[in-house]
This record gives sequence, structure tokens and C-alpha cells, in this order.
Amino acid sequence: MSDLFWLTDAQIARLEPFFPKSHGKPRVDDRRVLSGIIFTNRNGLRWRDAPTA
Repeated sequence: MSDLFWLTDAQIARLEPFFPKSHGKPRVDDRRVLSGIIFTNRNGLRWRDAPTA
């Protein structure tokens, strides 16, 4: 599953200070969300055209 991520561990580590903190509610996987954003932007897609997986 790691081949689905667009960012390396080092890149995620640099971005982690900018992620919002959890306030009692469990957070989704930030790496997965960022990979989805990058995928959508690189391919010029609309959000509804991005894969759900």
C-alpha cells in the first residue's frame, strides 16, 4: 500500500508541524489526504473524478 503515497517519510516529517492537532476526534491519515490532493492536482482532475481508494 505504500506505493500509493506520493510523499516520502522525510517529506511528511517536515510537514507534520503544520498539521492540525486532534481535539478528541480521531484524525484521518494525513499522508493519504495529501497524496489525494497531489494526485488530483497533478492530473488536473476535479475532486469527484479522483479515485475513492
